[in-house]
Amino acid sequence: MGSDVVNARREIRIGSLYGLGGAVLFGASTPLSKLLLPGVGPLVLAALLYLGAALLISVFRVSFRVSGQQSAEAKVRGSDALTLGAVVGFGGVLGPVLMLFGLARISALTGSLLLNLEAVFTILLAVMVFHEHLSRSLAAASGLVVLGALLLSNQPGSLGGGVLGVMAIVGACLSWAIDNNLSQRLSLRDPTAVVQLKTAGAGLTSLALALATGHTLPTPTFLVAGVVVGSLGYGASLICVMFALRYLGAAREAAWFSTAPFIGAAIAIPIFGLLPTAGEWLGMALMIGGVFLLVRERHSHVHSHEPIEHDHSHVHDEHHQHEHEGAVAEPHSHPHRHDPIIHEHPHVSDLHHRHRHSGVGEN
Repeated sequence: MGSDVVNARREIRIGSLYGLGGAVLFGASTPLSKLLLPGVGPLVLAALLYLGAALLISVFRVSFRVSGQQSAEAKVRGSDALTLGAVVGFGGVLGPVLMLFGLARISALTGSLLLNLEAVFTILLAVMVFHEHLSRSLAAASGLVVLGALLLSNQPGSLGGGVLGVMAIVGACLSWAIDNNLSQRLSLRDPTAVVQLKTAGAGLTSLALALATGHTLPTPTFLVAGVVVGSLGYGASLICVMFALRYLGAAREAAWFSTAPFIGAAIAIPIFGLLPTAGEWLGMALMIGGVFLLVRERHSHVHSHEPIEHDHSHVHDEHHQHEHEGAVAEPHSHPHRHDPIIHEHPHVSDLHHRHRHSGVGEN
């Protein structure tokens, strides 16, 4: 087995673990945020969640520098400003405010389950707008996850909290879907730097809006709780998401992240005393089946790489054959050029593999 095949499969496994890790952390934050809402309010809580995330990332980056370690990741550039601004606006401000607004009007179980729509919107945008490819096996896996989401969300009486709350959650999912696809354009940059800028920008913007509209800071207990939930459920989760986007592409990352609502719903059951119905158990089973297919999914064929010049963390593998003056440590990052190459190995629709396919849904 060639080294390129081994490396490709390793990256897919790593990306899958990051995707699942991000889903667990974010899924757990949804019912916990529901608990904090009565004492905080949507806009202030959104600010605390993202400021908590920014605090965690900042501490990590400072400790990394103090230890004398050098990052092998590519730096964020001025040319990324427009994309980063859109990511902050859609994913860091609009998305969480809409979600918390919706959670204040519907149950934690319903709110958690409706967040499955984020995966649907992300996959649709990734395929239709950003030209990612879905193989038949991945389409089937995604279909199982989406069908499970519909069964989980479409239970009798589940909309009892009000259409306004449901529409707010739908709007949050669409905002995050746009964020996910735009974030993949930044996934070759240093993920901790991207997340730090996103969370700090989102937290400060939400806090400024809250104070400008007459909101006040909560009691110390709620303030600390909001920061802690945000540091893990948003900060650590977003770093996992950025790595998953790098290794898997937006569509596959979305399929993994679609387990977050299931995780949130499972946590909400003991907290709020809600028991799943038969339809909800079936929906969970379908989602588990979809995740199983995702783990086994393989996409491999002869493909060509066009010449491209960019900057990201890399090692000298088959895709990166260039000269350096003197010894270099691996991995490392610098602007480099990819020469044209035709070969075959397992791959996904990451930023190195955006090629055309001869048939729709081919493996």
